[in-house]
Amino acid sequence: MTRLQAGSELDGFCIGPCLHAGGMAHIYEVTYADPHAALFPMVMKVPRMRAGDGAENIVGFEVEHQILQVLHGRHVPRFVAAGDLASLPYLVMEHVPGHTLQHVLDQHTEAHTRPSADEIAKLGAAIARAAHSLHQQNTCHLDIKPANVLLHPDGHAVLLDFGLSCHAHYPDLLAEELRKAVGSPAWIAPEQVVGVRGDPRSDVFAIGVMLYELATGELPFGNPTTDGGMRQRLWMDPAPPRRLRPELPAWLQEVVLRCLAPEAAQRYPSAAHLAFDLENTDQIQITARGQQVIGTPFFTHVKRWLKAAGMHYQPSPLPSQQIEEVPIVMVAVPHQDVSDATLYSLRQAVARSLGIRPGARLAVVTVISPNQTSASESDKSETSVHRQYLTMLRQWAQPLDLDGHQTSYHVLEASDVATALVRYAEGNQVSMIVMGAATRGLHMQRFVATVPIKVAMEAPCTVILVKSTLPFEQLSEPLN
Repeated sequence: MTRLQAGSELDGFCIGPCLHAGGMAHIYEVTYADPHAALFPMVMKVPRMRAGDGAENIVGFEVEHQILQVLHGRHVPRFVAAGDLASLPYLVMEHVPGHTLQHVLDQHTEAHTRPSADEIAKLGAAIARAAHSLHQQNTCHLDIKPANVLLHPDGHAVLLDFGLSCHAHYPDLLAEELRKAVGSPAWIAPEQVVGVRGDPRSDVFAIGVMLYELATGELPFGNPTTDGGMRQRLWMDPAPPRRLRPELPAWLQEVVLRCLAPEAAQRYPSAAHLAFDLENTDQIQITARGQQVIGTPFFTHVKRWLKAAGMHYQPSPLPSQQIEEVPIVMVAVPHQDVSDATLYSLRQAVARSLGIRPGARLAVVTVISPNQTSASESDKSETSVHRQYLTMLRQWAQPLDLDGHQTSYHVLEASDVATALVRYAEGNQVSMIVMGAATRGLHMQRFVATVPIKVAMEAPCTVILVKSTLPFEQLSEPLN
């Protein structure tokens, strides 16, 4: 098939210049041929179908056509139209502004620089949020790499190229027709190497590869060209990033190496958990993994190799179901005019919620008024006041059994408490909010009764309102 000519028409679209000529497809700028204007700029993607091109080009086109139509949200291009596979296959979609992550990497390579740790965290969080949006729609991208990540001018990430993706509610054409590991060798996850598709933690692995490259300028597993080279990631750990760049913070290495764990169960349980850590780096729990500068011992790799030789990866549950099993739980803790019974009841409710959700993350939040801080009084400075309330939150959570649950503490400043809680939940992909049915002390007295109702009505997730019915005497009893 020859390239489309600029100025020609096809099915009501006027073909513009070719923007990209890749190994699997050509991308053209297009407009409507008739006078009416489009709601947004558009591009046409036409798969390559020359002699020698693999069958995956056409299969990938069918996959992307199937999946792009059912995805929604700002993290994917909007679908417009598709051409007939029997005549000329093409996809018309939104032309999203911005530049790719590959462009960012290339700029740093040319300038012999590396992005700062804070910049890496910001980029990683944006990509993780985009991946989580797909997973909530039961889709795994399975080919997240720098060239497929578009950074929008407003800061969010848009994922491109769904030709290797998997949707839980549609036939997996790649698995059925090709029956081999598919993915880009540098970024493919270990379970993909052995043919298991549909695990959202495979996308977490790919994000970890990109974070590693942003931090070090190197690919953690190189760019293997053979199946044997790709299989090494089933048991091998990459060199610790801080071995290559000693100035990197331990929290960044902790995050990167957790993403790159050979077994999916040892990675972040969801992309939302990864985004949460990257947006709250001061509260990342650093283990020996984050501190090490010496690589994994040889005999550890040998043991993993023996284990991997007999390992049988099992497909994961539906991505959306897996997200529900490892939620981010947020508890709103009042700090004024609150009874011990209320604090105790909240603690009991949180203990029950975490007890039935192994791996869930807990965010302990309180909201203070901006009037509580002062720029002129040292004892009322933002630092002093925030430290005071952070200490209070930690004391409140101390009786909880938090083993196996990552926990962080947050003090928000806002005049409208309900709005602050809802925005925090929206911004951090919170799955459940636990708060008191009576919210005395969380807002100005005349608005007290409206806070829980407003949160329950506007929150993007489940809200559990806890009523304080336990007598004071039960405060001394241990938690169940």
